[in-house]
Amino acid sequence: MKTLTNIEKNFLMESIRDVPDFPKPGIVFKDITTLLNNPEAYTMLMDHLEARYEDFGLDYIAGIESRGFIFGAALAAKLGVGFVPVRKKGKLPSATIAEKYALEYGFDEVEIHIDAFAGNEGAKVLLIDDLIATGGTAAAAAKLIHDAGAECVEACFVINLSFLGGVKKLADLTPHYSVLEVG
Repeated sequence: MKTLTNIEKNFLMESIRDVPDFPKPGIVFKDITTLLNNPEAYTMLMDHLEARYEDFGLDYIAGIESRGFIFGAALAAKLGVGFVPVRKKGKLPSATIAEKYALEYGFDEVEIHIDAFAGNEGAKVLLIDDLIATGGTAAAAAKLIHDAGAECVEACFVINLSFLGGVKKLADLTPHYSVLEVG
């Protein structure tokens, strides 16, 4: 399995802009739009993900709203597999299943179509998003994939904010992989 060199990881990290005090004071937001508008960085990332997952025998890629759509749909096209959106409650037009997860103050919910993997029970699914922080959304999405009759073979993130411990919430649900670690 292809791995990135430290030089490549540094190049990708340098292509991601830090935005201080967004969305609130004290937060340093990792803005991937600068990676997306850098063709060399985006191509390097997508080629790396294609090389990593080409032998997984995937049937689908599930992307978490909204930045997971950017990486997930592109990777699905590169691998010739289907794409399934994981969306916030009330955004999908047909029958859905939902999973709630805790926030700092309250709860939120994500959904997928109930028939997302219809006719392909046990489908192998890669879950993808741009970043994992506290892990609530990713854990809820992994549970949804299972509840819809598929297997979440791995959860992939461009960035893991490891100091927040979000991948621990995935430990009993699916293996995980992060391209970049921010400690």
